[in-house]
Amino acid sequence: MAEPRRTWKQVLSRFLLLDLIKGLLVTFKYQAPKHCYTEQYPLVRPKVAERFRGAPRLNLDPETGESLCIACNLCAIACPEDLITVVEAVREYVDHEGKTKKKRVLVDYTYDTSRCMFCGHCQDVCPTYAIELTQEFELAIYRRKDFVWSWEMLEKGIEQPIYTR
Repeated sequence: MAEPRRTWKQVLSRFLLLDLIKGLLVTFKYQAPKHCYTEQYPLVRPKVAERFRGAPRLNLDPETGESLCIACNLCAIACPEDLITVVEAVREYVDHEGKTKKKRVLVDYTYDTSRCMFCGHCQDVCPTYAIELTQEFELAIYRRKDFVWSWEMLEKGIEQPIYTR
């Protein structure tokens, strides 16, 4: 097949790269200094969206100070990445009527933040609202083994650094 003939305007436009120049003009128009601003990040913390999901936390009962987790294992089942490990034990106790009953008690809880995609499934299925994804976003760690958070670390939350000059 024969190529269609180009006009002299098309040849000149291609030779002078007019399409590239038009694109660069649009780009530079939107990068004018009047539209730029700088956030002073470490000193001024940025506002995070209300529905942002960040670092996980295990909540405590405000009255007793014990963990709200009832070791139902629903968060581990709902997690698409299988990063939550719940270890429970069955303990016997005597209720106020003197009857011996059995209760599941949380023994260990680990959460691997290196594989977490912060989808929120664990938070959604929890019947006691024991686990939640907070607004904290600074999760940088130097060693890979530190990405696995223990039960105690999840309860106290991560300590946000305070930056000063």
